[in-house]
Amino acid sequence: MPFTLPPRSPSGPRRRSLLAGAAAAGAVLLAGCSDPESGPESTEESPSAADRARARAARDSEGLAERYEAVLVVHPTLAERLSPLRAEVVRHAKAFGGGKGTSAAEASASASAAAAPPASADPSAAPSASASAGVPPQEEDALAELASAERKLADRRTKALAEVPGELARLLASVAAAGAVHAYLLTEGGK
Repeated sequence: MPFTLPPRSPSGPRRRSLLAGAAAAGAVLLAGCSDPESGPESTEESPSAADRARARAARDSEGLAERYEAVLVVHPTLAERLSPLRAEVVRHAKAFGGGKGTSAAEASASASAAAAPPASADPSAAPSASASAGVPPQEEDALAELASAERKLADRRTKALAEVPGELARLLASVAAAGAVHAYLLTEGGK
């Protein structure tokens, strides 16, 4: 006896009805995605967070450059050692969009001027208390304080890497690595 299959009848929805349903669902999804109230918030939030991170990084670098300057005012004999590091910190601030700092050439020129004060220096022209406030009187302590500031900033930037988009994350990582090298040079470089 030959085996015959029963006649085939469609057990589920037809292809045409599936395509029509998918098209309707797609239209609903597209309408939901183009809602004017939900779109701008999500698109503006990400760049805004990146802009805030970039501005903070610029302010941090500018503050660090000011610390270097204060140490140079109190300890002008460290100019040869600190000027290149300070110039790099100023470049970092500019890379993040800061514009308050001086150029690298101006930074090294001001540090060189601080390193070689004129023989007839006027005692009344001493650096202001605000410029040198908080700078330790001993060179080793001042260098240790700068190294600590570099390390803390490098650590904070490393932790922020996961929160910022690609290009800014690469810049933060690069500057954090430079900060770690600066900390090493400030502590071990003179040995």
